[in-house]
Parts: sequence; C-alpha cells; structure tokens
Amino acid sequence: MTRLQRMDWPDHGSPDLPPAFALAEAEARLAAVRTAMAGAGYRALVIYGDREHAANLHWLTGFDPRFEEAVLIVTEGDALLLAGNECLAYTAVSPLVASGAVRTGLCASLSLPSQPRGSRRLWDWLDLAIPAGAKVGAVGWKWYGADELPPGADPALALDIPAFLADPLRDRAGRVENATALFMHPGHGLRARIGVDDIARLEFANHMAASALKRMVFALQEGMTDFAAVEAARIGGLPLGCHVTFAMGDTPGLSGPIGDRIRRGVPASFNIAHWGANICRAGWMARGPADLPDSAAGYLEDFVFPYARAMSDWCAMMRPGVTGGSVWAMIHDRLPPAFGITLNPGHLIGLDEWISSPICRGSEVPLASGMAMQMDVIPAHPDWGSTRMEDGYVIADEALREALARRHPNLMRRCALRAEVMTRVIGMEVPESLLPLADTCGIIAPWLLDPAQVVVL
Repeated sequence: MTRLQRMDWPDHGSPDLPPAFALAEAEARLAAVRTAMAGAGYRALVIYGDREHAANLHWLTGFDPRFEEAVLIVTEGDALLLAGNECLAYTAVSPLVASGAVRTGLCASLSLPSQPRGSRRLWDWLDLAIPAGAKVGAVGWKWYGADELPPGADPALALDIPAFLADPLRDRAGRVENATALFMHPGHGLRARIGVDDIARLEFANHMAASALKRMVFALQEGMTDFAAVEAARIGGLPLGCHVTFAMGDTPGLSGPIGDRIRRGVPASFNIAHWGANICRAGWMARGPADLPDSAAGYLEDFVFPYARAMSDWCAMMRPGVTGGSVWAMIHDRLPPAFGITLNPGHLIGLDEWISSPICRGSEVPLASGMAMQMDVIPAHPDWGSTRMEDGYVIADEALREALARRHPNLMRRCALRAEVMTRVIGMEVPESLLPLADTCGIIAPWLLDPAQVVVL
C-alpha cells in the first residue's frame, strides 16, 4: 500500500573530486569526431558555441566560452579554435590546445560589443581553414525535422548557427549541412553515451546539486522569502546547467526568486542544476492535507501516489534494449491525460540540461548502456499543482558496471546503497542496470514544510 512514512533522507557521503578531463579522452573524442565527419562526407566540421550553447564544444575540447562566442573548425588534418578578446587566453584550459593538437586564433568579432576589432575577420579565418567548395557540417545545438520547416525545405540545410557565421560559411563551402545530430542524436550521437570518468563527474555534480536542494528543503519556514530559501541551499560553485528556479502559487514554474514569502497552502517547485545534474522537486507548502485548499483534495491519493508508482515502473524499464517508445507508452498508460504530461518522460543529460531523448511516442531508439538519463516526468494539474522526483541516473550493462567498479569503486558502492534505499525502504523496482547518481533518488516529500514525510510504496 502506498503511504507516507517519516524517515531521514539518506546520506551516503561525499564523492571524491572527479578526474579532470584528460588529453587521452580529448584525443579519443577528436578522433571519433573525425570518423563521424568522414562518414557523413564532410571535409570540415564547424562547431559553434556561446555561453548558453557551449556543450558540444566543451565536450570535445574542455573549453567553453565565458560571455563570448567561439568557433572550432575541424578538418582531416587540422583543428582551429577561434575565440574573442577575453576568451582567447582561457582556451589554454583545453588539453587539446595545451598539447598543440588544436591551434587557436583571435577573432575579435566573437567578442562583446564595442570592444577592439583589430584582428583577422571571421570570413578570412574560414577561407584559410576550409577548402573552397567543400561539403561542410555545421554544429550548433539543435537539428530540425521536415515538419518544422516550410513545405519543400531540406532539413539538412536548416542551420541553427548565427547568420554572421552561416553566411560566410555558405559563401566559402559548396554545401553546408546541419551536423548537430552527429553529437546529440539519442540513437547515434557521440554524446549520447558516456564513459566511466564522465559518470564520476556526473555523480559529483548530482551530489552537489542534491545536497544543496536538501539543505534548502529542510530550511523552509513560513514567512521566509524565496531569496532566503535559495540562500540556504549554499550552492557550491559548479557551473549551472540552467537557471535556479523557485516558484510558489501562481508564479510560473521557471521563475527564480522574486521576493515572495512562504505561506501555507500554496504549491511550489524548485530546482538546482549543475552541468550533468538537475535536481528538482515540487509539492505544497504544507505540513499535511489539512493545509491544502478544498480544490486540492485528493492530492496524495489521486496524484502523488500514482506518480510514485509510475516512477517505480519507469526505473524498472531503464535497461539496455528497451525501446524509448515503450517507456513513453507505459508512462501515458499509468498517468493518463489528467496528469498533464506533455514533454518526454525522461531524457539524456550532460553538460547541457537536455541533450535529446530516446523516449517519445513510437520511438524505436533503444535505451543503451552509457546513457545518462534524467528522470524528468513533469505532471501538471490546475488544482493539484505538481509533484516531482527529478534526479539523474546512468544505464549501465554488466561490462560498464565492472569497469566502474575497477576505476571508481566508491562510486559503485554509493550507487548500490542508493539503489538499496530505493528498493528496500521506498519499495521501488530498481534493476541492476540503473545507477542512481544522487542521494535524493527515490525521495518524494509532498509536504515541503515537513519533508521528513516521504512516500513509500
């Protein structure tokens, strides 16, 4: 029987500092990019990044532009990283740059407005790096389907990079195609699978975000401002994967603190996201059902408890070979239209909060070992508000689990302890192939002013 049970939130200790992105990893990724590039028939690959959309560039090089833009041009025998006035020196953080495997160049047009522009222009760099008339792939952060474009338009030619890069690139090349899927497609993208050191980095990020969210939740009090609530989280300093949210009542869910004060009887949601992690919870500012308005009657029994059971079923399906479409169908069977599930029930997460998702209606893309999955199933109801248990996981077959145990034994120990809490205490079904990355995994606390009341199955 699904019910509430008073319990301490688990604490399995802090992970060690994960290994830094190393030259051998970067060289392997650059080689994989060149192989994928050649397989697609591209003589050059142009990778664009800015502060909001730096994940593909950072994944490959270890460098992300800070408040500027950057462009990486990869050919069969060369790689050139263009950066602006303030980020050029920062490119040294890249192992590939430090080793000389990637050259750098100043392109001041990538800098902020009104800064000096006395450098080689972007089109000059493109003329130097890209063979004239070549077939070129452009990598931004999104690719498009035919249904998103005007009738007759070719999706391959729909670029998501700025015109100031796309226009001279088209002038120089014979054909420029959107090649973002080479990196981000859930089935075959280079970033859709991660290795053992990446898993350690994601676990560290999930721990940092989950610990901050736990501190915030247990500090919540009536009369406290939302600013004070976020301050209580003591966010540790890792780069944010998306804006910190804290929304109560009628405030839109993606809002950050606005100066509102916590009061009983209003729904609330909040998250803390770092690169590789997004820990999110939703419930009511309440100590029990008596604090809810009459319109929210049945919140626990008819909304939260079915959601918790569906999330147990979601975990049970996180096994290599299960198709994304079958996960989508299961969720929409367990949580019918009244639950308001509109987005994909789960997606890949990495340096960007949402890479892509194998889980959608009719998807034949199989779940695979090495997929970092975000349990991101978002119910929404006009009277009940929402409930949430959004955390990070990795799907790992036996070979990957054995490799993790050799390389990061304490990580595997913590994952096993988390899975044990989820199964033995919470009552969820967690297969061996699913590695929980945060101590908050499995925790639903619907009454946010008394978070020790946790849903168990």
